[in-house]
Amino acid sequence: MAHQAAGGGFAGAPSYKKVKGPDGKEYAVAGEVPIKIIKGKTPEETIKNMQQVKAAALAPADPSPQDLKVAQTADMIAAKAEQELQMQKTQTDNNSNNKSQRINFYA
Repeated sequence: MAHQAAGGGFAGAPSYKKVKGPDGKEYAVAGEVPIKIIKGKTPEETIKNMQQVKAAALAPADPSPQDLKVAQTADMIAAKAEQELQMQKTQTDNNSNNKSQRINFYA
């Protein structure tokens, strides 16, 4: 349930592995929630999405190895988006600097 609560639209419906107890009732002994890793339309949106994916993966008190793997994947995608954002910023800064250094002469 923690995955689903933290994952919002990135988390699917939980599925549970159940066993029948000595009292004849079924008990959930394991479960999983699919988490979609969706990049955004912009680097900023991708970073925001990956923060939520990571939060969903690490939501349980005792994350499983698969939970940790999903969180690590989200971190790697967010890091790439951050690099892309920095490259865009550098290009914008360079374009601004080039424009501000231009001197027009008219005769």
